[in-house]
Amino acid sequence: MASVCIGNSFAKALFPLAGASGTNALRLGLSALLLIALFRPWRWQIGRVGWVAVVPYGMTIAAMNLCFYMALRTLPLGIAIAIEFLGPLSIALMFSVRRADYLWIACAALGVASLTLPGAISGSSHAALDPVGLAFVLGAALAWALYIVAGKRASEILPAGQVVCLGTCVAALIAVPVGIVSTGARLIEPQILAGGLVVAVLASAIPFSLEMIALKRLPRHVFGVVVSLEPAIGALAALAILGERLSLLQCLAIAALIAASVGISRNHALEDAVPPQV
Repeated sequence: MASVCIGNSFAKALFPLAGASGTNALRLGLSALLLIALFRPWRWQIGRVGWVAVVPYGMTIAAMNLCFYMALRTLPLGIAIAIEFLGPLSIALMFSVRRADYLWIACAALGVASLTLPGAISGSSHAALDPVGLAFVLGAALAWALYIVAGKRASEILPAGQVVCLGTCVAALIAVPVGIVSTGARLIEPQILAGGLVVAVLASAIPFSLEMIALKRLPRHVFGVVVSLEPAIGALAALAILGERLSLLQCLAIAALIAASVGISRNHALEDAVPPQV
C-alpha cells in the first residue's frame, strides 16, 4: 500500500508533463513490459475460456486506472482513494446478510457526504469537491467493483500470475493508444519515460507482487482490514510528496470510511467463523 500510494503521488506530479491519460499509459504500458519479461507469457496455452475471462479483467484495470488518474487532476489523493473504496465496500455489502453492516453503510455514507458536500456536517466550511473529479472517482469505484468480480472469475480459471500478466497487457492495449492520442510523442521523452518507469514499478510491479504473497499468507478478513488503511497511507504520501493538506473534517471523513471497511471485513470474518447449521 505504501508503494502504490507513493507511486500514485509521483504519478500526479508527472501530470503537468504527460497528462493524466499519458501517465496512465506509461504506468500500464511499462508495467506490461515488466510483467512480460518476468512471466514470459508466450509459453502459456490460454485457450478461449481463459481469454474470455482475462479480457474483461484487463478492461476493468484500464477503466479503473484511467478514471482514477483523471480524478486526481482535481482531487487530493487521500480523498480520491477514500471515495474509490466505495467500490469494494459495495461488493462486500451485496453479499452481506448481517444487520450490523447497515451501521457501516451509514458510517460510509456519512464519510462520503462530509467529503463531497460543503456544509453537509454542522460546522463544515470546506468547499465542495470538483464535480468532474468526483464523477471520475465514482467511475473508478464502479470499475474497482467490476474488477473484483472479473478478477475472481479469471483467478478461478487461470493461475494468479497469468491473470495479472495478461490482464495488465490487455489494459495496456487500451490505455497506451489513449495516452498517445492525448499526449503524443512527449511520452518517449527521456524525462517523462523515466518518471513513468518509476510510477510503473512503484504503483504496479511491486504492489502486485507483494499482494500475491500477502493473499497466500493472510486470511481474507485480515487482508481486508489491512487494505482499509490505504486512504490514510495515501493522505500521508500526498502530504509528504505533493504537499496536499486535508482539513480536520476531511481526515475524520476518511477515518469514517476506514472504519466502515474494517467493520464490514470483521463482520465477514464472523460469518466465516460460524459453523453452518444442519
